[in-house]
Amino acid sequence: MNPKNPITTSIFDLFKVGPGPSSSHTIGPMKAAYLFWQDLCGLPAEIAQRAQIIRIHLYGSLSATGKGHGTDRAIVGGLLGWQPPTCDPKALNQLMRQESDVYFVQFQQQQIAVSARSLVYHRGKTDFPHPNTMILQLLDANEGVLLESEYYSIGGGFIQQKGKAPEGTTDRSPKFPYATMEELKAHLKGSRLSLSALMIQNEMAISGLPEKEILRRIDQIVDFMHKAVKRGVKSKGILPGNIRLQRKAPILYQQAKNHASTTDSFLIFLNAYCLAASEENAAGNIVVTAPTSGASGVFPGLTYLMKHHFHYSPQKMRDGMLAAAAIGFLVKHNASISGAEMGCMGEIGTASAMGAAMLAYAAGGNIEQIEAAAEIGIEHHLGMTCDPIGGYVQIPCIERNAMGAAKAYNAYLLAMTINPKMQKISFDSVIKVMRATGRDMSKKYKETSEAGLALSMTEC
Repeated sequence: MNPKNPITTSIFDLFKVGPGPSSSHTIGPMKAAYLFWQDLCGLPAEIAQRAQIIRIHLYGSLSATGKGHGTDRAIVGGLLGWQPPTCDPKALNQLMRQESDVYFVQFQQQQIAVSARSLVYHRGKTDFPHPNTMILQLLDANEGVLLESEYYSIGGGFIQQKGKAPEGTTDRSPKFPYATMEELKAHLKGSRLSLSALMIQNEMAISGLPEKEILRRIDQIVDFMHKAVKRGVKSKGILPGNIRLQRKAPILYQQAKNHASTTDSFLIFLNAYCLAASEENAAGNIVVTAPTSGASGVFPGLTYLMKHHFHYSPQKMRDGMLAAAAIGFLVKHNASISGAEMGCMGEIGTASAMGAAMLAYAAGGNIEQIEAAAEIGIEHHLGMTCDPIGGYVQIPCIERNAMGAAKAYNAYLLAMTINPKMQKISFDSVIKVMRATGRDMSKKYKETSEAGLALSMTEC
């Protein structure tokens, strides 16, 4: 089997560690700005010495909700040489707090000032390949362009530079190439490998990492997720921004412990865990894209439940994460995980489908049950808008993570208790519907805060 344009994304590009609150608006722009800074450091001396100005142009939802999502401070952090996995979130949150704040970008022998005036927010329709577009420029004293780079933040912290292949793709070929669920199932049938074993084989071929290192990194990703839960259930106070939203996770967690003997206590705990990680994301702290920062509460909630309530072994957890990655790859490859393209069905919808697949596989489900669980997860998020109030990843985003996890759990239950042959809609079919729905959806409902709940703040 040799499918056209097979998936070549690494598991560790899908699950990325970085600061909240948004993979598209925080992690992606920081990475793009860091790449631009590296290009500045490599300029010929005769060009660098003429540099006087750095200007950043933001388009689409980067312009519409960039400030609420922390795009300005993320870009400055990248220009200062910071990167998402290693930056200090507290230091990052201190950037660009005042309009008068000035920072100096250093490269070669130059120091170029950057401030709020360096950013230009362009509103209105554009004809760029992706709605989340940013253009970084190095200018001389007469505003002549010395260096210009165009980047697209394509969802989940993935970026693409104009004229180059999207980040997360490689020339390395997977051992079992696939681009659809049907092709993946054919490989499983032909090779007689388990889904997790096949995913490991592909990851080894794509990333060049040995199996032991891949498993260690998966454990590390889960550990980062669970650290976010542990911080979140202890952290009280008001989240950043003018909404003045109170953290709820500690209260809900205490209620869950008080009702631990009731039959539905696990669901209260699940809600608490999801809110805890989502509130950490909203606070700009370190989370894991799964597949995005806006959906970064679904997986911590589900995996924390699996470990501490269902007592799954570390290997079961790894297997579940690998099954989830297979689903996330298929959505990213054939539709999008970007809220700016798909609305929240691309973020929470994908996370819910991935979570349902993870639960089904960890419980011993076969590939048909895994597919059914993922399909149900996507199906019941179709058309979900992305309409954050004030551009902050808070309302409805935080509670939506808990709802997405609950839907994932129910999708898993449905898939495991009903004969999957009774399912009339395949996973490949629902992704096609998802892609078409995202294209038809008004841009007002896709991360721009121009409609829906975003306009209800005056009533709150």
